[in-house]
Amino acid sequence: MLTASFMVVEAVVGFITNSLALLADAGHMFADAGALLLALIAQIIAARPRGERSTYGYRRAEVLAAFVNGIGLAVIAVLVLKEAVERWFAPVPIEGSLMLKTAALGLVVNLLVAFMLMGGRRDNINVRAAFAHVLLDALGSAAAILAGVSVLYLDWLRADAVLSAGIAGLVALSGFRILQETTDVLLESAPKHLPVQAIQRTILGCAGVAEVHDLHVWRISEGFDTLSAHVVLRRNFHGADVCRDVAEQLRITHGLTHVTIQPEAPKPDEIVSVRRAVDGEPIGTRSASPSNKETRSASGSDKGAQKLRTS
Repeated sequence: MLTASFMVVEAVVGFITNSLALLADAGHMFADAGALLLALIAQIIAARPRGERSTYGYRRAEVLAAFVNGIGLAVIAVLVLKEAVERWFAPVPIEGSLMLKTAALGLVVNLLVAFMLMGGRRDNINVRAAFAHVLLDALGSAAAILAGVSVLYLDWLRADAVLSAGIAGLVALSGFRILQETTDVLLESAPKHLPVQAIQRTILGCAGVAEVHDLHVWRISEGFDTLSAHVVLRRNFHGADVCRDVAEQLRITHGLTHVTIQPEAPKPDEIVSVRRAVDGEPIGTRSASPSNKETRSASGSDKGAQKLRTS
């Protein structure tokens, strides 16, 4: 509420003083207010129980809200940068005194809001995003103060455009980081703190595991990491015991608690046939040697002919 209220004040003063730096900071604060509102709505949706189709529930509502927030930041950065370039080539008169006072008050407000959000930034992606916005708002207010000082005491009108472009760069950087983090979740990439190769070594190190394949690690939402894998058992090990051991090792070593392990039977040994046919030849050799058949057939014909001549 505090952020939204001062955003209106800063936007009005920005129009009155013709300060792009104040308008840019107001636009960023508008994104902050939207981020906080989206975070509140997303938390309410995420708390709903899972349904017949939404088997994971609505945990990703928070991720989608942060993703939309990141896109909003990128749009604001482009608009501010465009206006800064235009004002560089065509400077406009600016009321430096009122601009400086408003920017100083904005810095105080942003620092106060940042202090209020500091406690919850570790556990929620939207609160972390809003906290990052507020810190960048504080930097934006500091840039607006510098622009006000330059305009009021140095009569350098282009300072407003230059520092506005700097604010746009900070906004774009914040948006990029949020988009990168949320896109990884939406694409079900492995979380950065869970290296897949290390997890695979942990599984292979468990007693009774001969091989592991179809290993997948992904994140549903903040604090909800999941894993699934197929393990091939060694002989004389029970699948339930091996799965229990693997799940426990993954919990201890990597902090994974939502784990699905599919055991598979050991591969059969290579079986070599030792049976022989009636005439003593191996069965495989018999079918694979037609020339031997012809030879035996020919020798049998010769013996028959000799019997006829004798008689």
